[in-house]
Amino acid sequence: MAHALVNPDGLHDPVPFGYSHTAAVPAGTELVFVAGQYGSGPDGAVVSADFAEQVRQAFRNVGTALAAHGLDLSHVVQLRTYVVNHDVSKLGPIAGAVGEAWGSKPPTQTLIGVASLAAPDVLFEVEAVAARA
Repeated sequence: MAHALVNPDGLHDPVPFGYSHTAAVPAGTELVFVAGQYGSGPDGAVVSADFAEQVRQAFRNVGTALAAHGLDLSHVVQLRTYVVNHDVSKLGPIAGAVGEAWGSKPPTQTLIGVASLAAPDVLFEVEAVAARA
């Protein structure tokens, strides 16, 4: 792994919420930026109206994008997630999907509530930054 995730003493344990507090990337590391991915299939259509399924599919799409560079989800350093009409009920599906994808070493993550995304049926979108030594 090209980066180190650290959850410092003195800050709450963020892992159950689906993120880590900090990530350090050493000098000389190649960064790969993944544009916003949503819960779409290969045809671009949203796979489900279900929020949790859109989240899982969006993370699978991040994995597909990274694979084009010879990387996988373990290389992800940072996520930026966008949630339409965010409320606390959406945290569980997001944290669950992050746990499925990253286990006990989730990347850093910022969640941003938004009024809408690119299409009316898109409920979740995620950008990623990955690092390769």
